[in-house]
Amino acid sequence: MLKLYSFGPGANSLKPLLTLYEKGLPFEGHRLNPAAFEHHSDWFKAINPNGQVPALVDGTHVITESTVICEYLEDEYPTAVRLRPDNSYDRAQMRVWTKWVDEYFCWCVSTIGWSRMVSQMAKAISAEEFEERVKAIPIPEQQVKWRRARDGFPQDLLDEEMRKIGVSVRRLNDHLADNEWLAGGMYTLADICNYAIAGGMQFGFPDLVNAADTPHLLRWIEQIAARPAAKRMVAEVPMESLKPQD
Repeated sequence: MLKLYSFGPGANSLKPLLTLYEKGLPFEGHRLNPAAFEHHSDWFKAINPNGQVPALVDGTHVITESTVICEYLEDEYPTAVRLRPDNSYDRAQMRVWTKWVDEYFCWCVSTIGWSRMVSQMAKAISAEEFEERVKAIPIPEQQVKWRRARDGFPQDLLDEEMRKIGVSVRRLNDHLADNEWLAGGMYTLADICNYAIAGGMQFGFPDLVNAADTPHLLRWIEQIAARPAAKRMVAEVPMESLKPQD
């Protein structure tokens, strides 16, 4: 059986989770605890040496990178529910959107999320424990991100990331004004991958995402959240807590 190692149904972990639920594929879910730094533990790094979730285990194969996992599931496990357009042009447009969310949209939202939430977890532990935790992080850039979370992100960086978020939500809203879905006239991985970042922004960024300023984006968010698969995912997979463990 497929095994998915992830956090709760948000950000990059949401992508393969929702893909699995949409396709109705049975899988064994393993929800890691970021507050216990479980994704940096030796047992998980034996699965993904980068110490990052999500990771999909399919027999002897380990697939990492959230969008790649979604594509793998669509390739390897075809179902009646199709999450990619049939023709090459529309598939290319789908991948333009998944590339954009991975390389632009995700990063600016992530930085603000780390500043608002992960920083509290990083600051709550002792300096000694924090240094031990950082040593276990395999990727140097992630070590830098954790140090910034503890010490505080530079304000000019936060301002620039907020600007990019504004650009992102306007781009989505403008496109969705004339399109029900992002690519190919159908619900695809482009929608799932962007929803993973945009879903809930009306609560986290209400000054940017609201009925007055981004009605089309809000319609799209609510439309995906109302899908049976999305409802089942939220009901069955709890969101993780970032509160430090005793």
